[in-house]
Amino acid sequence: MTTDESSRWTAWAKELQFLAQCGITYTKDHFDRERFERIRSIAAEMMSAMSGLPLAVVRDLFCNEAGFQTPKLDTRAAIFNSDRILLVCEKNGVWSLPGGWVDVMQSIRSNTIKEVKEEAGLDVEIERLIALHDRSKHNQPPYAYNVCKVFVLCRELGGRFQPNEETIESRYFGLDELPRLAEEKNNREQIQMCFEAYHSPDWQVVID
Repeated sequence: MTTDESSRWTAWAKELQFLAQCGITYTKDHFDRERFERIRSIAAEMMSAMSGLPLAVVRDLFCNEAGFQTPKLDTRAAIFNSDRILLVCEKNGVWSLPGGWVDVMQSIRSNTIKEVKEEAGLDVEIERLIALHDRSKHNQPPYAYNVCKVFVLCRELGGRFQPNEETIESRYFGLDELPRLAEEKNNREQIQMCFEAYHSPDWQVVID
């Protein structure tokens, strides 16, 4: 199966899951609910077959929500020092911009600040928005759900890195010396975009 064919099947499975979840949420009929549950199971089986992940794992990721399904939010902080960008090293040895899922009761601003403090030990202030990316258009591997990735330019105020549950190192890198990246979270093109935004006072926010 080609990459394009795989992408189409993944998109179909995600749409089936979305429609099934809506049906489960809003139907008043017991028999219709059973039918929507079966459609959701078929969508999970499709995702398992396409991704190679065990069905139980796909169900946990793919069929674990109720209500009207919307994309998840992920924030990533771009912090610069002398034309070098801050990356944190995860326990598996790959590097990423500090960030993560937006928690309940957090805003984009507060979540970005919180994630930087947790992963890099730094206090920062938000300067401006860089981009709103549809993850499915930029990052691999594909996820079973849609994600809106929010890239934010930040300014360091102080603080110091401490090893923690998520990261084991923090370091600044030039664009020509990037380490092995956590491609599912941020790739070279996205980090290059952050450099371009940092150098451009008239940066226009990228919106997918």
